[in-house]
Amino acid sequence: SSIHTDSMYCTMLGHRILKTALTSTARRQQSLFSKTAAPYNSSGGITRLGTEVLPTMSQAVVHNEIVYLSGQVDGTGEDVVAQTKNVLAKVDAYLEEAGTDKSKLLTSTIWLKNIERDFGAMNEVWCQWIDDNNKPVRATTEASLAAPNMLVEIQVTAAK
Repeated sequence: SSIHTDSMYCTMLGHRILKTALTSTARRQQSLFSKTAAPYNSSGGITRLGTEVLPTMSQAVVHNEIVYLSGQVDGTGEDVVAQTKNVLAKVDAYLEEAGTDKSKLLTSTIWLKNIERDFGAMNEVWCQWIDDNNKPVRATTEASLAAPNMLVEIQVTAAK
């Protein structure tokens, strides 16, 4: 059936995307922090950043003075503390590229692979990073993440 075929295609595409995301960390980090990567601008006043990182999504989209970041992950850190620090560095870099910073965060969603084990350690890193005078609304939940070595994923929106 076409539903089965579509499901198989999405599964195969998902595996290819995951493989792409997990390989060549140095190349991905270089493109992530490169200021020379040109954003894609549509005629509708939408700016897309980080379109070269994965073939299926932008890492950030700016529309009507709001910056929407995709969920940021890190598979290189050995524990949730290292991964959270690396993810928040990516968040900072994309916010800067989009013309804003963490003091203008509106929302954040955090997914942890094991909330019981990792919440305290992740939250400690978060509290050291967050702007104390401008805390966003936040939700934190447990979820199966895209790869076994990924422990945390963070998505934010911010005003410009």
